Amino acid sequence: MRNVTKEMIKIYEINKLGYDFMGYIFQRNKELSFHHLVVPKRQCKEFGLGEGYLFWNGAVLKQSTSHAYLHIIERIDRDAFIDITDAMIDENKRKKLEIRNLKRIRDILLSFEREHDHDKDRDGNYIIKRSFVNERIKF
Repeated sequence: MRNVTKEMIKIYEINKLGYDFMGYIFQRNKELSFHHLVVPKRQCKEFGLGEGYLFWNGAVLKQSTSHAYLHIIERIDRDAFIDITDAMIDENKRKKLEIRNLKRIRDILLSFEREHDHDKDRDGNYIIKRSFVNERIKF
């Protein structure tokens, strides 16, 4: 795990909270990963940011759920992706995971799930996995 991710876990008290920037629960830190928020990893070198693993450019997400799900959303519904990203940028700026942002993200996810509930990928698998829905904090 990268040092910036470890630092963010500590500053945001993610272990104490038990959930990531999108409200997904986790058991161990090794499940968590750095998600590029402002400048996508593929563009970081172009902007002179190296690989872009910088505090202001990141969110801590659970790799197998929120991180994977967010990239699916990015491909299918760019507006939903941007809205979720905006909420996480706000969390990053405030250095705090606030309930209002987590509820905003949940509402965007619920809307996406209503619209794409029966969508399948090229292999015939549903794009919305059960863990994407069930492993979120409850309000």
